[in-house]
Amino acid sequence: MDYRVQYYTNSRTFQKPARDFIFSLPQKVKAKIFKYIEELRTHDGYLDEPYSRHIEGKIRELRVDFARSRHRIFYFCFVNKKIILLHGFLKTSAQTPTTEIQRAVQEYKDVVNNPKIYDQKIN
Repeated sequence: MDYRVQYYTNSRTFQKPARDFIFSLPQKVKAKIFKYIEELRTHDGYLDEPYSRHIEGKIRELRVDFARSRHRIFYFCFVNKKIILLHGFLKTSAQTPTTEIQRAVQEYKDVVNNPKIYDQKIN
């Protein structure tokens, strides 16, 4: 069974912040992000630096640089070989902002507390 990629779905609002972030970007950036996501999927949810980096607990960040823009998407590997994309942002400082990490931790907890949302085949 191969790994599957799913977008985090907020259990209260049903919004998908990673999907919304990715689809708000220019086509060339989206293409590069989807290429990295496919690499992530085919490598069982793990890529070495500089493509991915551990953040906290099970949370990692997918690191997609395009021109001078540094796009980051938080993700983690979930049960039944699922990669859950939490949310993305444009990094503008040397350190990953604490607020972004805290948001990812809350999203992670939301997934763990509501696993039935991710039982469906397509997300």
